[in-house]
Amino acid sequence: MLRIEGLSKRYRAGVPVLRGITLEVPAGQVVGVIGPSGAGKSTLIRCINRLVEPTTGRVSLKDIDITALSRRRLRQARRRIGMIFQEFALVERLSVMENVLSGRLGYVPFWRSFTRRFPQADIEAAFALLDRVGLSDFADQRADALSGGQRQRVGIARALEQNPDMLLVDEPTASLDPRTARQIMRLIREICEERGLLALINIHDVLLAQQFVQRIVGLRGGEIVFDGPPAGLNEAALTRIYGEEDWTAMRRAADDAPETGEERSEERMAGLI
Repeated sequence: MLRIEGLSKRYRAGVPVLRGITLEVPAGQVVGVIGPSGAGKSTLIRCINRLVEPTTGRVSLKDIDITALSRRRLRQARRRIGMIFQEFALVERLSVMENVLSGRLGYVPFWRSFTRRFPQADIEAAFALLDRVGLSDFADQRADALSGGQRQRVGIARALEQNPDMLLVDEPTASLDPRTARQIMRLIREICEERGLLALINIHDVLLAQQFVQRIVGLRGGEIVFDGPPAGLNEAALTRIYGEEDWTAMRRAADDAPETGEERSEERMAGLI
């Protein structure tokens, strides 16, 4: 379980970005974090693993107080927190396999990482993960030769190579076309179900979040203004999060272009999901 208690973040000479966030996420639950630009979504994700240091509050994962850890112990704790980034964060000149194996850097001695000589078990796990994300034929390709969707799949495999207890996912579909975005969100959801992983997904696409997550947390001004199931995200809730808008028209447009069972079947046949 992830437990966040009274989490706040204030930068110098600025207004608070987060204001007393309190949240619990059980194992296996996939949560979408939504909100307007500047609401604190990315800061929340980064405060959880202390890429950004919280000003006040407590974050614990499986009863480990992450906010109280020393630097050495924090490095150890981060092994179990997989991070998936909007811009993929791959090493472009390295192969797909080498990028996936970088998920094991926190577990192996320096000489192994420097010489890229990973244990056979890690290599076998990486091949299995590439197969799971539909990239088994791309292991030796350089990362800079891949499409955006393929790069995000490498990022997912790298995070899973850590054998994490939790995934933190920051805008995984922002750079992708709509069809690829659905494929990536479906892949993340299915993998979390298979492995019993909890996940926090910072996502700007409300309709995509409603389709693929189990719970939605809405932020506005650094505070939680909605926390509930996707079905509860009605016009009143959307207005609390984003302000006034013609939400009925937005939903009608989405309903006019539903994803069909045939489209999903074609994606499976192509090895995309």
